[in-house]
Amino acid sequence: MAEPSKVIHVRNVGQEISEADLLQLVRPFGTVTKLVMIRAKNQALLQLDELESAVSALEYYTTVQPHVRGRNIYLQFSSHQELTTSGDGEGNSHMRQSDQELPPNRILLVTIHHMTYPITVDILHQVFSPYGFVEKIVTFQKTAGFQALIQFEQQQDAIEANDALHGRNIYDGCCQIEIQYSNLQELQVHYNGERSRDFTNPDLPVDNRSSSSQSGYGDGGGIYAYRSHDTRGAYHQTGGGYGGAPNGRSTLLVTNLDPNRMDEDKLFNLFSMYGNVVRIKLLRNKPDHALVQMSDNFQAELGMNCLRGTKLYGKKMEITFSKYSEITPSPDARDYANSSLSRFHSGSGKNYRHCTAPTKTIHISSLSREVTEDDIIAHLGEHGVIVNTRIFEVHGKTQALVSFESEEAATEALICKHASAIDGALIRISFSQTHNQER
Repeated sequence: MAEPSKVIHVRNVGQEISEADLLQLVRPFGTVTKLVMIRAKNQALLQLDELESAVSALEYYTTVQPHVRGRNIYLQFSSHQELTTSGDGEGNSHMRQSDQELPPNRILLVTIHHMTYPITVDILHQVFSPYGFVEKIVTFQKTAGFQALIQFEQQQDAIEANDALHGRNIYDGCCQIEIQYSNLQELQVHYNGERSRDFTNPDLPVDNRSSSSQSGYGDGGGIYAYRSHDTRGAYHQTGGGYGGAPNGRSTLLVTNLDPNRMDEDKLFNLFSMYGNVVRIKLLRNKPDHALVQMSDNFQAELGMNCLRGTKLYGKKMEITFSKYSEITPSPDARDYANSSLSRFHSGSGKNYRHCTAPTKTIHISSLSREVTEDDIIAHLGEHGVIVNTRIFEVHGKTQALVSFESEEAATEALICKHASAIDGALIRISFSQTHNQER
């Protein structure tokens, strides 16, 4: 057995395990000063600042089996007392200094690993703002993956956010946060949009292209366009994540509905925008209440975040997680698990790119080639004032964008006319991320 060393050799480090995972594993024992990932051998080397810290970590993990992302990993002292940037003798790998070597700063460099689901400025603001006033956020795409610079008003707030969030997940099992201190002194934000935001200056021009405004940090192409009405308070620390309902539930309680005009199919048309609906139940003893069960926890939270506060028939919907984990099959519960109208087939993550909260503009697909704007207006006009329509083709398929005077009218049109027929064709309706179609 090797002599005690400040350097810990880690084995069975699978490709799914990130640097942040390993840092989180040993941070309770001391400061990690250097880290080497030896991907070719599924190994890693961690150097702590003090020998006593490394000894404490090894003593602890001889009694507790470390378990990371479903994999047992194994720790032992390295044969090397120090790691150097020229090589370590146990693998030829790039070495980087850990974030602890950078001085604390009010600007954090955040990297999101295992980004299965969409991450936007709004979500990052929600995750980081509980620790202090966030002044600016800039997101971009680099070789390391999706990254963001987050500027706090106070340095101490940034330190607290770093300590609390480094190594945690935004959603259960994915979207892991790795944080370093930036060496920048001030972020420059020229546009407010999907990829950058100056919360101290809401009057900045809106960048419809949603390109990164931080020069020198690359373009953020391919970032998901996810928008929500108001997601404050939706993230809860559960099992190492900042996403997900308590106990991973996937059933929502929807209240303040119009019991005379809402039914299961309309709720299905609305919630199927954000995932596959399993069952819906209208509560007989509370006619303005309904239970909606989604396929999984993320879809339930996505639907709740996007639809909370949506106005329908003059009422604002309230949505919370139900205390029930599922809706028990019964004659008064409508089953949609095998519906041909479900939008999220094969669990394809690309569907989430098109998720958005209700907008004034709806997108209609599966139209017949002969359809006219007059046909569309006649079919949808009962739901509100239509201010613009545009018919176009994509890969030979006829589609349309229809803009209403209000989001409420567009939402009503979607829930009532999704999967209805125009000119003999069964249409599909979704909210458009192109919010303004007027010209």
